[in-house]
Amino acid sequence: MGPLEGIKIIELAGIGPCPMCGMLLAELGADVLKIDRVRPSGLGLAVPAADAFLHRSRRSIALDLKRPEAAPLVLRLCEHADALIEGFRPGVTEKLGIGPEPCLARNQRLVYGRVTGWGQTGPLAKAAGHDLNYIALTGALHAIGRPGQPPTPPLNLVGDFGGGALYLALGVVAALLEARHSGHGQVVDAAMVDGAASLMTGIYALRSAGLVNDERGVNPLDGGAHFYDVYETSDGKYIALAPIEPGFYATLLERLGLEPAALPHSRRREDWPALKCELAALIKTRTREAWTTLLEGTDACFAPVLTMEEAPRHSHTRARETFVEQDGRWQPNAAPRFSRTPSEIRSPPAASGQHTREALSDWGIGGDEIDALIASGVVAQRATSDDTA
Repeated sequence: MGPLEGIKIIELAGIGPCPMCGMLLAELGADVLKIDRVRPSGLGLAVPAADAFLHRSRRSIALDLKRPEAAPLVLRLCEHADALIEGFRPGVTEKLGIGPEPCLARNQRLVYGRVTGWGQTGPLAKAAGHDLNYIALTGALHAIGRPGQPPTPPLNLVGDFGGGALYLALGVVAALLEARHSGHGQVVDAAMVDGAASLMTGIYALRSAGLVNDERGVNPLDGGAHFYDVYETSDGKYIALAPIEPGFYATLLERLGLEPAALPHSRRREDWPALKCELAALIKTRTREAWTTLLEGTDACFAPVLTMEEAPRHSHTRARETFVEQDGRWQPNAAPRFSRTPSEIRSPPAASGQHTREALSDWGIGGDEIDALIASGVVAQRATSDDTA
């Protein structure tokens, strides 16, 4: 019974941000129907269906969108939907006959959410790319890394998931709220380049104020300052220290048994390299566990740097159930939390076409027609044993 209970959403399956957006909306309570390909797309990294956590919490039908019978079926489903989300290149759904114009003609209240790397317009709109390319254009990639070293790819968190999936989800929910008042849907153009740039707003503000510059690893929040960095411990592990404010830094010094003059909280960039060397040498004298015992839970702004194996087993993440174990697999839990209408993982990842028959029936397609569609190969009903999602 999440806050989006009663909302029906069609997801044209893709990779990266679109499936994460579908997962988020489903775990907020929406009934998300994922339309998968009949045959694997060959895009992205192949993941076994049981491990494709981004595909959890919703049902899957397999539909050959290139068949002429596919577009009329999708348009009929749109009549029952509140929103549709897709992550194809600009113009692809138009060629398939399921672009915004025919879908909104069938359902004027429909919200049509589109997520791409470069956006629906602009000179790069139809070019191929991935997360790394999109964040490169925003200043975000250039800002991440150590001094004198190339920029460090921050996984695909900033473009695909932060700038893409989250902004698409926000845009869809906002448009759904507006449609309640106006009675009209609209198109949401979520570009990862736009979203990643938006995520950088605070950093651009610091740059405008002269507090950061374009050199990597020498700024307050990129590891340049001794009071905001990662330090190696005596056992080859790492801890994260971030006591930016003087009061928190004072707590760190107190715990370390140091006087302020011994390791000052300097805001002068020229002081940072030497202070960082001193702090690094001190941290290297104890194990990560020893530092955790001394500093965790205090105002020193401390955390051990955990691996993905360790993170689900930490006392705090266990207490909050930040991760859950299902079928022997640890994965992040649904987020955020709600006091009255809880979000939740509703089902394991679905194999492509696992729910074709039951989902189409629930969405208003008759049994004889479903049989005919399966027999003709327009749709496919599959068991749960697909090798990849």
